[in-house]
Amino acid sequence: MIRLLLAFALAIASFGRVQLATARITQRNILAKKYSQTAFNEALIPLDKWAPYPKTPEEWRSKADPDELTKIIKAGEEALEKPIPMVSASLLLDFTRSGDRERHATASFGRRNQLMNLVLAEAVEGKDRFMEAILNSVWAICEETYWGVPAHLSVQKAKNGLPDVQDPTVDLFGAETAGVLALTDYFLGTKLDKISPLVRPRIYFETNKKIFEPLKEAKRYGWLSTTNPVNNWNPWIVSNLLIADLLLEKDAQKRSENAYQYMVFLDRYFNSLGDDGGCDEGPSYWFAAGASAYDALAILESATNGKVNVYDHDLIRKMAAYVYKVHITNDYFVNFADADPKLKPDGLMLYRFGKAVQDPTLSAFGEWAYGQFGAVTGGNGYQRPRKVWNLITTSELKQDQSKTYKPVAQSWLSDIEVLTARSDNGLYLATHAGHNAESHNHNDVGDFIVYADGEPVIVDAGRGNYTARTFSSKRYELWFTQSQYHNLPIINGLGQPAGKQFNARNVKSNVSEKEVSLAMDIAPAYPQEAGIQNWNRLVKLNRSKNAVEISDDFVLKQKPDSLQQVFMTVCKVDISTPGKIVFTTSGKKAVSLTYDPKSWTVSTELPSTEGMEYSSFKTKWDGEPVTRIVLTSKALKSKGKHSFVITKS
Repeated sequence: MIRLLLAFALAIASFGRVQLATARITQRNILAKKYSQTAFNEALIPLDKWAPYPKTPEEWRSKADPDELTKIIKAGEEALEKPIPMVSASLLLDFTRSGDRERHATASFGRRNQLMNLVLAEAVEGKDRFMEAILNSVWAICEETYWGVPAHLSVQKAKNGLPDVQDPTVDLFGAETAGVLALTDYFLGTKLDKISPLVRPRIYFETNKKIFEPLKEAKRYGWLSTTNPVNNWNPWIVSNLLIADLLLEKDAQKRSENAYQYMVFLDRYFNSLGDDGGCDEGPSYWFAAGASAYDALAILESATNGKVNVYDHDLIRKMAAYVYKVHITNDYFVNFADADPKLKPDGLMLYRFGKAVQDPTLSAFGEWAYGQFGAVTGGNGYQRPRKVWNLITTSELKQDQSKTYKPVAQSWLSDIEVLTARSDNGLYLATHAGHNAESHNHNDVGDFIVYADGEPVIVDAGRGNYTARTFSSKRYELWFTQSQYHNLPIINGLGQPAGKQFNARNVKSNVSEKEVSLAMDIAPAYPQEAGIQNWNRLVKLNRSKNAVEISDDFVLKQKPDSLQQVFMTVCKVDISTPGKIVFTTSGKKAVSLTYDPKSWTVSTELPSTEGMEYSSFKTKWDGEPVTRIVLTSKALKSKGKHSFVITKS
């Protein structure tokens, strides 16, 4: 489990290197325009009167599912048996020495997971048997020089290596740590005082020194930019800043001023979204982005007795709806860019978010996800304020199984240019246009994926493991980021480069009862050396024919030296019949792709799974290997048309 958590957490690092620096910013400033500092001050509940979570075992038993509380205590008992992981200077240096990020993260995240499991168990049970272990964990974390991960140290003046104690900086996991300690103080502060009156002041001192004070230099942090787009870092961090400030800061004026400033920081994320509310990082990142924005809004709503509330804003509603618009089936989601193809959605949070924005489809999606995958609660992982609220939601949701989730038939997200559609016979299509400087970008303008009866057929292979190379100038040396390993043409041996100028033009979506399609010219996504005048691609779900159709109409500047088309799959592949590729899914379903055998030869290969960056491909698709199918043109012409048709056999 810890390795799975690390895989998600480590994917978030150094976003500035793959985040577009010149994308559109819309200065909506939703929160700052609606609420002044004075109005916020008046609305904010005083520290001694704000009780967002249960504080006694009796309260917990009255508000949470007993089965979940039993799990919480069991997790605490398991944590009680473990030693506190060592976080050494050598582990901190792993990143610069080898590029490895997991060894340090395993120890550092392990400390926080253990502490939160212990804290929740003690809060729920109330018998003091976890307190000594909690004391030692709190003290150990407070004594750390740096609460983040080494990959994020480039913000400090000394750059990567060891953290400089004289130059504290704030990253995702420093903010997460502040949230953990704030929740510890909230639930068990009185008990800690009985052990020693110096523990809680130490928690505040370290949080103030490592988090609150360094944030006063906001211009240091890309995730706080007012001119460039920001991604999941912003709402993820802000949600933890809010809970830390509102639970730890005893100075009423400072508490209110900090919370207001953090609220204004959240506007910078909303300003970075297009009007469609879409998340160009993909759905797995949405749970750290749009969902974290909801976490922050829920904290603000609770701390002001509902007076700070922007759930009726159209952008917030669209941001919320994005996640079910890119749901394929079961635990499969559309996974363009660095998003993961499979994730178990947090149904409790989705249910609450749906209620907040009055979106019955989102609430129903949450109920469905809770029924399918269970509760996302406890001390492991991230977004811990969310998971505590989830605990309280368990009893409510068990009594409210009133909604039926029906997946959307199609969606068009116009700003991130992502189209999804499904047919009555079980075919699912997702495709996109866009540009090659999106957050967590892959060079993949014009890519598409196809599922049949809920199983992957034509896929975006996804991301590999995250190392020092992933967010460096060498990012696009990794095969999984290259267009040559997406469902795209290779023209004169060239794929797509990175950069916003490499984009699609003349993008047009069409949605009707009979067909859903996306037309685009992907010529600008390729370099000049590829020699393309135009490459008009039409990706269509033809509901009348129960088929996915890919049509390319191109004009090159001269006869090409080579022309290829790639398809990526995790199915077993049979290419023995000219003009037909047969895919067999893990569930033994057959899907056919037809092509003109007079125009193409076909070959297959297995991309590498060796090396730090690629080992996750051994397990990512339920152990099925990723296969690259390459069609090579026999008839090289300067202009032409070709098509591919995908149907269930």
